Amino acid sequence: MGASLSNLTEGSNGTAMGPGLGDIPESCVACVFTYLTPPEICNLARLNRAFRGAASSDSVWEMKLPSNYQDLLDLVPPERYQNLSKKDIFALLSRPVPFDDGNKEVWLDRVTGRVCMAISAKGMAITGIDDRRYWNWVSTEESRFHTVAYLQQIWWFEVDGVVKFPLPADIYTLSFRLHLGRFSKRLGRRVSGFEHTHGWDIKPVTFELSTCDGQLASCEHYLDDTEQDYDNGNHKRGCWIDYKVGEFIVNDSEPVTEVRFSVKQIDCTHSKGGLCVDSVFIIPTDLKERKRKGMLK
Repeated sequence: MGASLSNLTEGSNGTAMGPGLGDIPESCVACVFTYLTPPEICNLARLNRAFRGAASSDSVWEMKLPSNYQDLLDLVPPERYQNLSKKDIFALLSRPVPFDDGNKEVWLDRVTGRVCMAISAKGMAITGIDDRRYWNWVSTEESRFHTVAYLQQIWWFEVDGVVKFPLPADIYTLSFRLHLGRFSKRLGRRVSGFEHTHGWDIKPVTFELSTCDGQLASCEHYLDDTEQDYDNGNHKRGCWIDYKVGEFIVNDSEPVTEVRFSVKQIDCTHSKGGLCVDSVFIIPTDLKERKRKGMLK
């Protein structure tokens, strides 16, 4: 691409010939940039002065920000964003912005500028979490919150959460991030232990979500390998799995959207254990699918 662009500004012997990219008015470049993604804009900014000026234009970056980006800025200390350009505000918000005592994070996807959210295990209500016979907090680099809840053994398994936030209009997918077995590093290698892992192949757990405007979704999953999983070559132990709970639609950032979610297995006929609970993610649905297929980084 670089070679073809340079050919527009130079002749075959390196001398200037006719109109080139350097002659395009900055305002025209800015109009083109409104159709490109932020990474594409930043790459093209290196071409010449007009492109560099257009790539810093507030009018360009205003269109890349969500309509309610001020709601995200309200979570940031004012001194961190005062006098920033719209480009710098986009860069600021594309990094995780913590709220609710650091138990929740919101950020903009760097490619699309759409709002994403994560809720840590510490931001949820976990039955029995204060009893060390059942649960422990485990520090790890494998969680964006650096801590996960590890279940040793329990009869009544229930995790509930709620989030209230002015999400912009979009279709969102909510999912739980869970790991069967306890993991650690030994001699520099990741290893998983399953001495507490039991009970998840007997009956499925139930995932649910509901919104303040009456939207509902639920599903059931066996968290451990069943005979069918073995036959199909599926293995659930020792890896993080995102369990999709369902989708919900937001038509406007006002009023504030309230989403309640849970995962539970409260059949007390058997105990279960050996499970790590990391977080819940709320991601625009098609964005999550494109990332899963490797179309976005």
